[in-house]
Amino acid sequence: MNASVLPMSARPSAPALPPLSALLSLRCGTAHAAFLLVAVLLALLAAPAWSDAKESGDKPGGDKPDAYQELEMFANVLTLVQQYYVDETNMNSLMKGAVNGMLSSLDPHSGYMTPEDYQELEEETSGSFTGVGIEVTLLDGVLTAVAPIDGTPADRVGIKPGDQILRIDGQPTKNMSLVESMKKMRGPKGSKVTLSIHRAQWRGTRDFTMVRAEIPLLSVRASQLAPGYGYIRISNFQDSTTDDTLTALDKLRAQQPIKGLVLDLRNNPGGLLEQAVRVADIFLDHGTIVSTRGRGNREQILYEAHPDTRVENYPMVVLINGGSASGSEIVAGALQDHKRARVLGTTSFGKGSVQTIVPLPDGAAIRLTTARYYTPSGASIQATGIRPDIVVPLDTPGDQDSAAAGQEILREKDLPGHLDNDAKPAHAATEAAPDGSRQEETFQRVNSIMDMGKRLEQDNQLRRALELLKKD
Repeated sequence: MNASVLPMSARPSAPALPPLSALLSLRCGTAHAAFLLVAVLLALLAAPAWSDAKESGDKPGGDKPDAYQELEMFANVLTLVQQYYVDETNMNSLMKGAVNGMLSSLDPHSGYMTPEDYQELEEETSGSFTGVGIEVTLLDGVLTAVAPIDGTPADRVGIKPGDQILRIDGQPTKNMSLVESMKKMRGPKGSKVTLSIHRAQWRGTRDFTMVRAEIPLLSVRASQLAPGYGYIRISNFQDSTTDDTLTALDKLRAQQPIKGLVLDLRNNPGGLLEQAVRVADIFLDHGTIVSTRGRGNREQILYEAHPDTRVENYPMVVLINGGSASGSEIVAGALQDHKRARVLGTTSFGKGSVQTIVPLPDGAAIRLTTARYYTPSGASIQATGIRPDIVVPLDTPGDQDSAAAGQEILREKDLPGHLDNDAKPAHAATEAAPDGSRQEETFQRVNSIMDMGKRLEQDNQLRRALELLKKD
């Protein structure tokens, strides 16, 4: 998603402010620059506030506007820290910490990215990186696994959604930032890292030692479930996902005409919005795919499917679970609303917000939530998720670590500071969703079975999807 600078409406009575280009050129490497930045912030926020005061009839010299008071407090605290903190402080670090604190207080998905963080993000969506391959978040201050990436060291050793990562190489993760923890899990290819994991059904922790590997982020995998019935697994949305999906479909057609298709989006944490839209467009030839709405008139975008005579109308089933988030929810919601596919599995994660990456002059960037997105029917899945048409928990016989232990599924609504759902809820399920189920945790194990015959024996969601296709 391309970042853009949106124009701001100026109040007629507000004093002239520095041009945006001047603000963007500010650096925080010196005390002078830092205090200059504070002064600019005071001007930016105080001027509109004083304008309001004048319009409402308030006289100068009265109570200061709230914005001015808060920024004055920030400047005072900054001065106190510089003068009295036990160790000498670095102004650059203080200002970055202040910016990061401001952004992270907005919602779980906004934040400051150092140049290294920004570079790593670009690598993840376009190429590869070295690490263990695990999506993580902070839940109540605890580093928690959302989902491992298919075929990675974390996936192979059995890391599961909801696992709490208490130590990385013996260092406690408490009070460790999300970015810092991700850096510690990454490292040179071939090096080892040990994660101390707590799972709700365990008394203590268990150590998982993994050898860091190159994570190629190959997002598409395809095979035949039965003659004429195809299976496509999309693990995340990156630059090549749409092309890889089209290639996978061509290979399936070359084997045999497609009678039905299972699109597996389980544990797909999302990725590039554009790629999710284009994947949905492969299977639709008209209508809305997704719309986004920001504050006021900003970021209001409608993504439409393109007419395509090559679109085939074979029956489809889309598989989702609690690890399906963001882009995967866009695809599932679009195909569900257009009745192009039936959605089977368990309720998805519920991340219905759009993040814009805004590069900064020094190579850093900010990740800012700029809009919510809505399914074609106008439903928001923010903090509610996509509810499947057919609820089928993953239930693998003999799995001692299955979710029957009654753990709660980690979803968007569980993250502190998540955005509220501001629209009508997404479609209700035709069956009641299971209470406190963690049965989809066993997905990692069945997903590692490459033989589709054996896979169907143990993956009841996939087996049910194939049964539905054969009945159509």
